[in-house]
Amino acid sequence: MTSLQGMAPRQELADEVHALLRGHIMRGTIPPGVRINIEDVARQLNVSPTPVRETLARLESEGLVDRQPRRGYRATELLDRDDVRDLYELRMLLEPHAVEAAANRADAPLLQLIREELERGRELTRDTSTISPAELSAHDERFHDLIFQAAGNELIRQSYARTHCHLHIFRLAYSDSYDDHTILEHGQILAPLVAGDAEAATEAMRRHVLSSEARVMRYFDSQEPKKAAWHGNPATL
Repeated sequence: MTSLQGMAPRQELADEVHALLRGHIMRGTIPPGVRINIEDVARQLNVSPTPVRETLARLESEGLVDRQPRRGYRATELLDRDDVRDLYELRMLLEPHAVEAAANRADAPLLQLIREELERGRELTRDTSTISPAELSAHDERFHDLIFQAAGNELIRQSYARTHCHLHIFRLAYSDSYDDHTILEHGQILAPLVAGDAEAATEAMRRHVLSSEARVMRYFDSQEPKKAAWHGNPATL
């Protein structure tokens, strides 16, 4: 393994450790429920325990690890069917309202950012044989966050962000629930949003949330969550 030691500045090292551990949790190479030993991880990465502790605190705030008294950290369990339904109920309450507000406000700079984000999503799916689920998940999160920004209610935006909905849906079924359907539906939201047609934008968002929920529910019905191969010690990264 390439050592992370010697990188500068300190924040860059912390960000590298965070990105690495977060990626392994999201892909399942650190499986749900597995204990993450700070000293073992630090030794594997050839770094001090400090950036590993900082990373685990950040991952706890994202809901990707739990801290257990006297036992340290472990990767959180996957969402179950009821958890997913609760998240989609929240989405249905908040996101149609947000896109309606965004269409009525029609903030030109933010609308341009949303256009650019959609184009990035389209670029990701131009070749369906090379679609990256992780990149599509990140696009999905950015697209919806920009709509919350455009709606102009920071409290609602932050409340939704704390659910880390997209992270957990991706982690549950990352190879099944993100595909070019997501991008097509984003385009159907953007067109009326840019036109200031609040009613049509709201309906497009409702359809998108319902379609996304249906895709994830089909995943529950068809198979167990997929995980990458696991070979022993969670510190073996």
